[in-house]
Amino acid sequence: MKAPFLLLSVLLLFSWIMALQAAEVPAVLPGRIFTASGQPADEAFFPIAVWLQDPRNAPRYRAAGINLYVVLWKGPTEPQLETLTKAGMPVICDQSTTGLAHRSNPIIAAWMHGDEPDNAQALPGGKGYGPPILPEVIVKDYTRLREADPGRPVLLNLGQGVAFDNYIGRGVRRNHPEDYAGYLQGCDIASFDIYPVVHESPEVSGKLEFVARGVERLTQWTNGKKPVWNCIECTDIEGIGRKATPAQVRSEIWMALIRGSRGLIYFVHQFKPVFKESALLSDPEMLAAVTAINRQINELAPFLNRPSPPDALTVSSPSGSPVIALLKESRGTTCVFAVNLTPEPTTAVFTLKNATASKARVLEESRQLEVTDRTFKDSFAPYAVHLYRLE
Repeated sequence: MKAPFLLLSVLLLFSWIMALQAAEVPAVLPGRIFTASGQPADEAFFPIAVWLQDPRNAPRYRAAGINLYVVLWKGPTEPQLETLTKAGMPVICDQSTTGLAHRSNPIIAAWMHGDEPDNAQALPGGKGYGPPILPEVIVKDYTRLREADPGRPVLLNLGQGVAFDNYIGRGVRRNHPEDYAGYLQGCDIASFDIYPVVHESPEVSGKLEFVARGVERLTQWTNGKKPVWNCIECTDIEGIGRKATPAQVRSEIWMALIRGSRGLIYFVHQFKPVFKESALLSDPEMLAAVTAINRQINELAPFLNRPSPPDALTVSSPSGSPVIALLKESRGTTCVFAVNLTPEPTTAVFTLKNATASKARVLEESRQLEVTDRTFKDSFAPYAVHLYRLE
């Protein structure tokens, strides 16, 4: 009996070892908010992040509906991670020696690949700028990051060239959008930033639709196979007396979400005339507006995280002014999210393919619209957002 039992034990042990070697990383590791591919582990979670902030302010940001930190100043350090853990605030941070030492800590949600490698890079000694980092370098570094920790996704944040081809900050690669397909091979989550309200170029200044354009292009360049995020302006970044209004912030957010953004990162710094790391927290009006927007996004997360039914909705506008819209379903409820992409007022006609409803209730506007023959109509002010629940 001993010999067959020993042989069987050896075979079982060998099979177990081979299975471990062939096994993939679990889709969701315990306590993690993202899968290894960057999707939310829970459909009720929608990433709403803040960029490069002091962990001591995590409770205040959490109260504003923000559920994620992105990047830590000269971190991650032990005190930073300890503070965030106590606050229950997950973070996307650099894969440093300290970071890797905390691989078992679920407070680290993902790894940060880098910020704007597609822009011209500063030369040592303040001697000007050289070319952007090559896409193949980004891909090589991404491979190293994933090999060090296969269970966490990697976030790459790109610059405004994603939406604005003529951006001078790209240096010798200005007007070369073909570079981005290469960069996007080097991440699991792709993000970008552009801030139209405070933008210095007349080509972009005040044109909120550049946010939607960037999200749309990232989605196309990734063939819709990777989560796309984007950054949102909400402060007077350069201290020039110009910042987005609460209505403009809401418009930028919803045009991004409708175009397919699956994560938001608020940029809350102000650099001049004095540096304010957390300028949003000292702006009561904007903070209240952002808190309200975040509350609504968190409530609608199950809709936003689900795929849209194909060809479920068509939108037309007699004036030709483009209104974009998205139909989402969750637990037997259907919502339509819509935004005017231009600074001109317009009227939009929504036609439903399959959904049946008699009314479209406009969320947070205390009004409802009649739905006749699967069609309803609404007016849109410049860059206006309307969110509907079909009843």
